[in-house]
Order: sequence, then C-alpha cells, then structure tokens
Amino acid sequence: MTHLSVEMLAADAVEPITSAGHAQLGIAVLAGIAVIVLLITKFKLHAFLSLIIGSLVLGAVAGAPLDKVITSFSAGLGTTVAGTGVLIALGAVLGRLLADSGGADQIVDTILAKASRKAMPWAMVLIAGIVGLPIFFEVGIVLLIPVVLLVAKRGNFSLMRIGIPALAGLSVMHGLIPPHPGPLVAIDAVGANLGVTLALGVVVAIPTAIIAGPVFSRYAARWVDIRPPENMVPERATDDLEKRPGFGITVATVLLPVVMMLAKALVDIVVDNPEHTVQRVFDVIGSPLIALLTAVLVAMFTLGRAAGFTRGRIATTVEKSLAPIAGVVLIVGAGGGFKQTLVDAGVGQMILDVSKGWNISALLLAWLIAVAIRLATGSATVATISAAGLVAPLAAELSTTHAALLVLAIGCGSLFFSHVNDAGFWLVKEYFGMNVGQTLKTWSVMETLISVVGIGCVLLLSLVL
Repeated sequence: MTHLSVEMLAADAVEPITSAGHAQLGIAVLAGIAVIVLLITKFKLHAFLSLIIGSLVLGAVAGAPLDKVITSFSAGLGTTVAGTGVLIALGAVLGRLLADSGGADQIVDTILAKASRKAMPWAMVLIAGIVGLPIFFEVGIVLLIPVVLLVAKRGNFSLMRIGIPALAGLSVMHGLIPPHPGPLVAIDAVGANLGVTLALGVVVAIPTAIIAGPVFSRYAARWVDIRPPENMVPERATDDLEKRPGFGITVATVLLPVVMMLAKALVDIVVDNPEHTVQRVFDVIGSPLIALLTAVLVAMFTLGRAAGFTRGRIATTVEKSLAPIAGVVLIVGAGGGFKQTLVDAGVGQMILDVSKGWNISALLLAWLIAVAIRLATGSATVATISAAGLVAPLAAELSTTHAALLVLAIGCGSLFFSHVNDAGFWLVKEYFGMNVGQTLKTWSVMETLISVVGIGCVLLLSLVL
C-alpha cells in the first residue's frame, strides 16, 4: 500500500500565485468550498457560476492577485474542456443513439426474458451496468425507471428489490468507469493511464455493484416495502418503433470503445516500447477520442440504420444529444478551473507538507477528501474534480497502477452518502414515490455502501499490485 513519504515531496512544484502560509491557504480552501456549497444549496445558483465565484473567493482569501487567479481559472477551464469536453459530447451522442434506436430497450428485454424470478435483481444490475457504461447517470435513470417499475409491478416485487440493483449498477459506472466525466477529469488531473484505470475500475466495480445492489436490496426491501406508484409508470420512448437493433450488435457497439481502450492498455503492458510500431498503432486506436468516435460512427449504422432511421433522423438525434450536455461540460470545465486555482495557489503542496508526517495511505487520504466535498456540495462530479486537484501532487511518485487506484479512490469517495443537496436524491425519491426518510434508508445507504466497499476493494488491490 502506498503511504505518504518525504520522498514524494521531491517532485518539482509549480511556482504558486501566492506566498500565503499553510493556515491562510487552509482558510482559503475552506472559504472557497463553503461559498460553492452555499451558492449551490442555499441560493440555488448554477454549479458553473458557483465554481467561478468560489475560485475567485479562494484566490482573494489566499492573498493572490485577482488577475493571476483569473488566468489560473481560465487555463484550467480550457485545459479541462479540451481534454474531456469532446469525450463527454461523444459519450452523449452514443447514449442518445442507444436510447432512441431502441437498443437500450433491446438489451433490457432480452436479459429480462431469460431471467428467472430469483435472478431478477441480478439481471437488473447487469442491465444497468451495460446500459450505464456509455451514458450519464440521470439519462440512465430515465431509461431504466420504466423498466424497473414495470418489472416490479408485473412480477409483484417490492420496488426496492428491483430498483436498488439498477441504481447501484448505474451509480458505480458513473463514479468509477470512464468515459463518465468525473473519472475522465480525475485521470487527466493525476496523470493516470486511462486503460489501466478502466481495467482496474471494472475489477472494483463488479463486487461493489453486487454488494450494494442485489445483496443490499434484500435488506432495503424489508426496511422500505413499497409498490410502484401507479402515476409514475410511463410509456417507453421506443414503443412506436417498427424495428430495433438486435441484442448482440447493440452490446457489441456499447462495449466497442471499452475493448479498444483495454486493448491499448494490454499492448502497453506486453510490448512496453513507445517506439514500437504495434504500440504506436494501438496508442492511436485506444485513445479515448478515437475509441468513442469510432463507436459513435459504428452506432449510426448498427443502431440508427438498424432501427430504420434515415440520415436526417440520425443527424437530428446527434444534434439533440448535444444540447442537454452543455451544462455538464461547463460544470466540468469550471471544476477544472477551480482545480487549477487550487494547484496554482499551492494547496497541493500544502497538503503534501502538512501530511508528510502522517502514516496514512495516499489512497485513503484521497477518498476522505472526496467524501468531505461530496457531503458538502452534493455533486459527485464536483467532488471528483476538486479532490483530484487537491491530491494530484500525491501521484507524482506513484506507479502506473497506484495512480489508477488513486483515481478510483477519489471516485469512490465522490459517491458517499447522497442526501438532500444532491439532485440524484430527489430524482430517485420522486420516481419511486418515497418520502425523505425512506430515500435516506435506501438510496443514501446504497450510495454509502458503494463508497465504502469500493475503497475497500481499492485498498486490497493496492496490497497486491
């Protein structure tokens, strides 16, 4: 297990934009985060604007010249959007094609048709894992809620027995697996290898989703025994389609970018020569941009054309997929700006200086920081971005595998105990017809389980890798 040590301080530090002491910097960080939390929760200001203001407050309290703070924020925003904005957009296009073509419904219907009553919770976590791979959490909920409600109603299941596994599968994918925005930004911030992070993320995600999903749903169903609310069983969006793509080709399309990125990681390990032709080829093939772009182009034929879409309808689907994620890209970009302001103010070096005498795992420290920001802001993405910026210096002396585990530790922390300041909390509450207490006992506990089991798996992997 990697611990903080004096040797880790040897990495070159960026010249800070302020000469503030540790105490002043600590107060500045708390002030910046407090302002972000207050603006998001109390004044309901958009996270994009809140992050900008929080960055300015951070710099002002730290005593940095505001022109340098603005430069740092702008540089961080530009770098983050350039690195992840295109990937988020491509992921959104792939997710929209999957939904509108009926491909998501085809995956759902095929697996449910082959699952017994006893296996239904396991089928739901499998469905959520596959469907949730290329799409955002909120979109995944919208896609799967009709299925969850229908299965629970027709099979006379407790809603929690079916719903918790589906939510667990979606949440684990959102927090741990690229190309979701949080993991992508964290990978970029700490300089981790995407393929290795993806591979280790899958290893962590499987047991985590099982424990927080099918296993925990047994207890959740006893604590909150509710039935699907009649007014919340909507018609499925693709019921009017005359045809839809087959199960095999849909799954293959969804998994294509994952396979391409994993292939690059495997070649990097086996060949281990950056100048070798094979490795250079796979460096291109397995880059996130090429992998997702390839999947989108393939999906236009395997999903769009298979559903009978004309070229015009495919173009419309692509266009509609981009508008809703504009806010996500701006939030992620502003989060990157906040992260860069933290780094340039010297906060990362401050954490190293303060914690150099601690006998604590770097992975555990990253998790704890992400947990604190998650509890405060309610946003898994903001928690991931901010925590990644704070602990990025810790990755300087880490191995490739441990840098990837650092990303996963941050992702696990970002999912801890969703409560009333999290939009996902209210989304689940309203869809499932629960009150606040019931939502806390089910959804919030499930999120906490994901976080705790996930960091446990990460720490165990750090012992053997």
